[in-house]
Amino acid sequence: MSLSAILGPLDDASPLPLYQQLQRALRDAISTNVLGPDDALPAERDLADEFSVSRITVRKALDGLVGEGLLMRKQGAGTFVTGRVEKNFAKLTSFSEDMIARGRKPHSVWLSKSEGSVNPEEALTLGLSPGTGVFRFHRIRYADALPMALEFSTVPTAVLSSVAQVDSSLYEALEREGNRPTRALQRLRAVLFTADQAELLGVKPGDPGLLIERRGFLKSGRAVEFTQSYYRGDAYDFVAELNTLS
Repeated sequence: MSLSAILGPLDDASPLPLYQQLQRALRDAISTNVLGPDDALPAERDLADEFSVSRITVRKALDGLVGEGLLMRKQGAGTFVTGRVEKNFAKLTSFSEDMIARGRKPHSVWLSKSEGSVNPEEALTLGLSPGTGVFRFHRIRYADALPMALEFSTVPTAVLSSVAQVDSSLYEALEREGNRPTRALQRLRAVLFTADQAELLGVKPGDPGLLIERRGFLKSGRAVEFTQSYYRGDAYDFVAELNTLS
């Protein structure tokens, strides 16, 4: 069955532009699971023929949904409904490892890499003395073309040679130094995105998100990482396996 038969025809007499009609129909189909995660859409030329509109109209409709994070384009493969990512809350893995394990391509846009002295919150969280040196890493984390999270990490300078050591993965850099965390304490809470956060993540101010605060520890018990990650609530699910006590 063609997509136009599922969504219905567009109305030339409607005051709503054709691209917005198509956009709304696709958005409704995604929200009601008529189109499910990772479903492929027909090629733009095929959609244009199905709905009797121009390819420019189709492209404009799809661009808006890509911007909303509902669709994603894969080079050479086409346009797909964005699949929500599941993060196992019980396993200590990096963002990059999570995305690769799910067949997604992770990358980051760096907001800043810096060196400075520990602030009061960092000192308390990491158990550091005032004046201790730390490296700070701020970035936007992507899966394929979709911005997934804002990440703010702090590590003591004693566990990493320099900020330049961190390219795509902080955990890989710490592992090369022999200081990758072996356990962590994580706290999850719901947040509403500020205007600045929303702009970076391509969502609307006030949209729901998930804040994960993580402290990573070495086997010795020494805290070596403090990370605050703000995840898009529309793209990320956290799961954990629970067992009864024996």
